[in-house]
Amino acid sequence: MRYRTIGTDPATRREVSVLSLGAMLFGSATDEATSYAILDRYVEAGGTFIDTSDNYAFWVDGSQGGQSEELLGRWRRSRGVGAEIVIATKLGARPLAPGTSYLDNAEGLSAKVIRESAERSRDRLGVQRLDLLYAHIEDRTVPLAETVEGFAELVAEGTVGLLGASNHRAWRVERARALAAAAGLPGYEVLQYHRSYLPNRTDLASALDPDGEPGGVSGDLLSYLRAEPELTLVAYSPLLKGAFTRADKPLSAAYDLPSAPRRLAALREVAGETGATVNQVVLAWLLGGDLPSIPLVGASSVAQLEESLAAVDLELTAEQRHRLDTTW
Repeated sequence: MRYRTIGTDPATRREVSVLSLGAMLFGSATDEATSYAILDRYVEAGGTFIDTSDNYAFWVDGSQGGQSEELLGRWRRSRGVGAEIVIATKLGARPLAPGTSYLDNAEGLSAKVIRESAERSRDRLGVQRLDLLYAHIEDRTVPLAETVEGFAELVAEGTVGLLGASNHRAWRVERARALAAAAGLPGYEVLQYHRSYLPNRTDLASALDPDGEPGGVSGDLLSYLRAEPELTLVAYSPLLKGAFTRADKPLSAAYDLPSAPRRLAALREVAGETGATVNQVVLAWLLGGDLPSIPLVGASSVAQLEESLAAVDLELTAEQRHRLDTTW
């Protein structure tokens, strides 16, 4: 395993593994025994960065979520896991009532919700401090300053370490960070967005935003990350839910771009040259380059996790990376 530092303040920054494990379906669609086996293998391989959310996985059983955090709490206690494992969670997109969704009934990002939701997450996870807490989706019904101050209060109290944002417009992230900086408060340092080797169309209207999908890495966001190298990008769904390799998982319309066939061919070419799988080449591409990301991978079996773990040691040559980067 390899590691990198996220965050800048010595009091809150953490060293984490360059591959993050997503626990979205642990405790719901993925049963407890399988979830434990995946978590145990990840830690055995040197993994230290686990991702969850307070609303995972409400859609499986029509609940409000919390199953993933609860399972991670049980696993931590049963294994004696302590501060050596960084667990990131999110708030803001938990449905306020069973049978509803974050699309029509999200808890939002008021100061009150931030405090109460963070406390519930700490209880479920069995931790005194949340290592990394994200604003899961935007909440434009609440003044941004209130959200910024609400998160900062928890950092000041020591119950939250690093702050992050997911599925936000780049201008909203910058505005929040500017408000925090002007007030001398901690701001977002980790950004979690969808990124993969195949670019996705962010102009298509989404359920979250009629102006397009805010959760995908856009040119604006990439430009912002290059200008702010202290920020960390965590890339979710890098393997497109199996679409790179599984015929029963076709690419969605968001990836239906003229460049897709050529980029897929380049991926297969490089995979053949390295003896790696296409999925491993995708992860290696994300891990390296001039704007490295931390891939956030899911797994429903130990075998799936093993494939992703092997990508950490895959070194693409400069020529291979150039070929992948310039194929359009």
